[in-house]
Amino acid sequence: MDVDDPTPRRGGGGEPPRIRRLEESVVNRIAAGEVIQRPSSAVKELVENSIDAGASTVSVTVKDGGLKLIQVSDDGHGIRFEDLPILCERHTTSKLSAYEDLQTITSMGFRGEALASMTYVGHVTVTTITEGQLHGYRVSYRDGVMENDPKPCAAVKGTQVMVENLFYNMVARRKTLQNSNDDYPKIVDFISRFAVHHINVNFSCRKHGSNRADVHSASTSSRIDAIRNVYGASVVRDLMEIEVSDENAVDEIFRMDGFISNANYVAKKTTMILFINDRLVDCTSLKRAIEFVYSAILPQASKPFIYMSINLPPEHVDVNIHPTKKEVSLLNQEHIIEMIKDAIEEKLMNCNTTRIFQTQVIHRLCLPQASTQKEKGTEVSTPTGAKSQKIPSQMVRTDPRDPSGRLHTYWHGQSSNLEKKSDLVSVRNVVRSRRNTKDAGDLSRRHELLTEIDTNLHPGLLDIVKNCTYVGVADEVFALIQHNTRLYLVNVVNVSKELMYQQALCRFGNFNAIQLSEPAPLRELMMMALKDDESISDENDKEKLEIAEVNTEILKENAEMINEYFSIHIDQSGNLTRLPVVLDQYTPDMDRLPEFALTLGNDVTWDVERDCFRTAAAAIGNFYALHPPILPNPSGNGIQLYKKNKDCMASGERDNDSTNTGETVDEDEIDQELLVEAEAAWAQREWTIQHVLFPSMRLFLKPPKSMATDGTFVQVASLEKLYKIFERC
Repeated sequence: MDVDDPTPRRGGGGEPPRIRRLEESVVNRIAAGEVIQRPSSAVKELVENSIDAGASTVSVTVKDGGLKLIQVSDDGHGIRFEDLPILCERHTTSKLSAYEDLQTITSMGFRGEALASMTYVGHVTVTTITEGQLHGYRVSYRDGVMENDPKPCAAVKGTQVMVENLFYNMVARRKTLQNSNDDYPKIVDFISRFAVHHINVNFSCRKHGSNRADVHSASTSSRIDAIRNVYGASVVRDLMEIEVSDENAVDEIFRMDGFISNANYVAKKTTMILFINDRLVDCTSLKRAIEFVYSAILPQASKPFIYMSINLPPEHVDVNIHPTKKEVSLLNQEHIIEMIKDAIEEKLMNCNTTRIFQTQVIHRLCLPQASTQKEKGTEVSTPTGAKSQKIPSQMVRTDPRDPSGRLHTYWHGQSSNLEKKSDLVSVRNVVRSRRNTKDAGDLSRRHELLTEIDTNLHPGLLDIVKNCTYVGVADEVFALIQHNTRLYLVNVVNVSKELMYQQALCRFGNFNAIQLSEPAPLRELMMMALKDDESISDENDKEKLEIAEVNTEILKENAEMINEYFSIHIDQSGNLTRLPVVLDQYTPDMDRLPEFALTLGNDVTWDVERDCFRTAAAAIGNFYALHPPILPNPSGNGIQLYKKNKDCMASGERDNDSTNTGETVDEDEIDQELLVEAEAAWAQREWTIQHVLFPSMRLFLKPPKSMATDGTFVQVASLEKLYKIFERC
């Protein structure tokens, strides 16, 4: 067909260029550049073909990083003589015959493009022999066709594919790969991963002319032995076995087994070996989720080792989404990733009871001769040189990492399933916020408020907060903590309110968001809040409606600023659709949302910038604080409040006689549905205090001086004073 001048025409003048059909050789070379991106891509394709052929031994030889020579030999079933003429043509394969076969494909190769692509960018020679033949055949290919007829030759069982002068006709690609050291480590990495997964296959990989193989794995019956052979005993020492399956299904649709490193493993780079239906692939979202879990327990410079084999029905895996089959698409991928992440998190929680640290032996003569004070107590030196004794009254008896000092460990039969959740959930989110801090807006008024917090800091309380040990919940408002030899009551509501206020200012303009399932009309929220306001009579509905409408208009006028600074989104219709994430892994009590909406409209000073930021942050802090649930605490005598007949439990008749008699209540008399809801709410609050509030408090809270005098922190016991009391007895 005719070809016009290929020079592009600029501007609007002249005729448009003609669309031309490219020559087949050009099309094939372009396609080959996508499939064979680098020498390691060719090695991966050839090794996968060998495994599909049922090989028990695969040998790889590489010269100049694969640019000069790639040779892959196997002892598989070989190639039929009559198939050799079309072996390297595009889209010729023995793996499938119809498109529907892709739904149930189990082999790693299926397109019939790899060998053809190699012939368009390199010189390919194939030597093969099938079982029962007296001799083998050798044939060379170029641009998808045989250069000559197959020649008989001596051969061993299987197939040998030799690719020479890779990218000889792609100057730009070859220049980018001139350094022969670039791709050989990638090839070794590929072979190592195959050796770990395919434990019944012997793999070897070496440089051309070298007598020593860089990878040499023998077939074994144990996966852990395969990892030891490839990666060494030091890696295996810190690995744990993990298994996950879809327990809800009648037939197990999803199953994963593998090995993951524990907290003692130290490496500078993440090693993740992932096979899905025996196919080596990458999954960036799964890798990030796993690294996110590990970030809570590993030092910042350390990375984990993960080997995973995931088995799914073939129809649940789309293998035809990437030119090099490097990635696949899974049905219900988010659910699968969440299951794996939760399993790893639980496994790490159960194994993280001990940590191993490498120590260096120091000669005793090098140490200065000075007495040291032990961390767990004070020792008294004796003139005779005998072993010193610890002063019992100065011994700290609890360890923040040891749950044995907490109150709930002594409450048998009342432990909630929430207690089984890992501290890693909150800690890993804290680690994320510390490692990926965002640059807050350069607002001077907001900086003034942060400076005010730093100026008003109480150093003594800060030391208590940073180094305290959580003991347990004392009542609806207070929790117990220990600091050194002193026991303190902490007002959870005041502490959480101050923490949320400070976090609202620290995350100013950089909040994540909680999307409400349904938009909440502001006017209706405020009306609900005003009904509970005792200062306005119930009969004066008109006044309440006017207050709600005025405050709704105020919030609508300032909606853009509220959304930008605090991520509180209000649409044009006056509906609240989004709330900020003030503290990771924590959602506020939505029963207090009406009060929050009314406070935003009525109590925030919108005209003065500094006061606006302060009052808005205070409103957020009050809403997000850990207030006691609205339902009464059902523990102890509180269960009396959940009788179905509440006539006798009216507020005027709740005397001490009715609540202190200690008489039991029949289950039939209790509103079980309401009771279960109350128990869940109080258990959730207790879990949040222990696993979310106190870990975040240690990291972020800067207690103001007022907390030392307003009853937020109250010392209730001192070990030294207790010893003095008991000594008098």
